[in-house]
Amino acid sequence: MKIEDLASEVGDWLSGDGPDSDIVFSTRIRLARNIEGYPFVTKAAPEQVGEIEARLRDAIQALDLAPDMTYWNLLESSELDRYFLVEQHLISKEHAQSELCRGIAFTRSESLSMMVNEEDHLRMQVMQPGFQPETCWAKLDAADTALAQRLPWAWSERFGYLTACPTNVGTGMRVSVMLHLPALVWSRDIVKVFNAVGKIGMAVRGLYGEGTQATGDFYQISNQASLGKAEDRIVHTATSVVPQIVSYERKARDALLGKKRVELEDRVWRAVGILRSARSMSSEESMHCLSLARLGVHLGVLNDLNLRTVNELFVLSQPAHLQKLESREIAEPAERDIVRAAFIREAVGGA
Repeated sequence: MKIEDLASEVGDWLSGDGPDSDIVFSTRIRLARNIEGYPFVTKAAPEQVGEIEARLRDAIQALDLAPDMTYWNLLESSELDRYFLVEQHLISKEHAQSELCRGIAFTRSESLSMMVNEEDHLRMQVMQPGFQPETCWAKLDAADTALAQRLPWAWSERFGYLTACPTNVGTGMRVSVMLHLPALVWSRDIVKVFNAVGKIGMAVRGLYGEGTQATGDFYQISNQASLGKAEDRIVHTATSVVPQIVSYERKARDALLGKKRVELEDRVWRAVGILRSARSMSSEESMHCLSLARLGVHLGVLNDLNLRTVNELFVLSQPAHLQKLESREIAEPAERDIVRAAFIREAVGGA
């Protein structure tokens, strides 16, 4: 599979299907693992990093975890290709910027992916649309069990799985749920929700995870630590916390429909007008307008926009994707803004 084959498509996690998909964009569960007998990536010698990459690549390919799984050596990938993978949520920005021997394995649906030599030797994840923590964990546990039969993971009787970051020690698990919360942002109740979430050991991050800002009213809610907690307990925390946030957002949306319907419809239709007519549009503006369009679709304010199209535009309108779709590098942000506006206009039936 070539990266160009993915330029015009995105993963199934953007389908808009799945439980509570009006508010829960996607669910992701990640496991961090390190091979016994090797230092962590940041402390390993270059030849050791190469050995780790080779062992993991061979194990992943030998297991045939999925019929359409592809492995790419990121040292052989261009900077544009690597940032394309960041926008697809397949690798982190740190993984894209690293100069170490490293790789990425993923299925075409992007439901299962594995980063080799990021912060840990291996970070594998499963992503599903909507709120599906149990489904994600079942699939990821199966992959972890299969790999553990070929590779000895670094393990301590006292601490559990050993990881480069202390907050991941124990299970090495991170449950992340991406939520679209425009009504709570609008009502300014979002801070209250985040304060409550923080008190029970959950963290709030932006669209691309740790160290990123929220854009398009998207927030990732995830556990902060895994030491001393069983995997099923971490999953249970997510299944108890996220539905409450979903309920708060739905109540906020109902309040907007009941008390501020005209203002809501005005904002939504103005956003759609921009999407359908703008000749230049920044990433920030497109995310804002797409967020309002997505809200309008789910509230029945808009009936002529396809939800999957709106969801996919959050990714396809990002800089690296636009350049791949154009089959050329576009260095100037102003030119990318023009290309973005034209692409979105065509996608949403604009003039």
